Order: sequence, then structure tokens, then C-alpha cells
Amino acid sequence: MNPGAYFQFVAALAFVLALIAGLAWAIRRFGLFSQMAPKLGGKRRLSIVETLGLDAKRRLVLVRRDDKEHLVILGPASETVVEAGIAPSPGANGDADTPRLEAVQTR
Repeated sequence: MNPGAYFQFVAALAFVLALIAGLAWAIRRFGLFSQMAPKLGGKRRLSIVETLGLDAKRRLVLVRRDDKEHLVILGPASETVVEAGIAPSPGANGDADTPRLEAVQTR
């Protein structure tokens, strides 16, 4: 390869990196995705309390919204609400004595 091809490659790379940096600056400057980001310093309303893999494709998820918990099975093609409106257990603030979901193996 001749030196002109190397220069053209480096110039094209610098141009693409400048475009990416400019786009990132514009997104921050104009707040294009600020509605999707959670408020900093505010209390979050939605959190995942626990997850448990049922098999290779399905997962059991305990989701907390405000003061209610919802048990959901997530799969590749569907979501199923197992139980909704569960009241959080008394030690549900992340204490070490909070009971955890455990996998039960059946044979």
C-alpha cells in the first residue's frame, strides 16, 4: 500500500470519530433522550428484586413497583404474570435476613 492510502484511512477514521463525538454532544446538549433516563437523586419507582432461572429459556422475575411486587415469568415469546399486587415482606429493603427464592430441583 502506498502512503496516500494510509493517510486516507486515518482521515476517514478521524472523520467518523468526530461525527460520533458531535452526535453525543448534540444528544447531551439538547436532551433528546432525557425522558427515558431516571431522575438523579429521586426515588426510583421500579426495581427488580430477584430473578431465578427456571430453564434455559424461561426466567422468574420479582418486580417491585412503588409498594407492590409482581411475580412474572419471562420467556422468549411471552410474558406471564403469576401473581400481582404482592405486599413486600417486612425486611424487603435489602436486609440480609430477607428470604430468597431458591431453585427446587425435581427428578
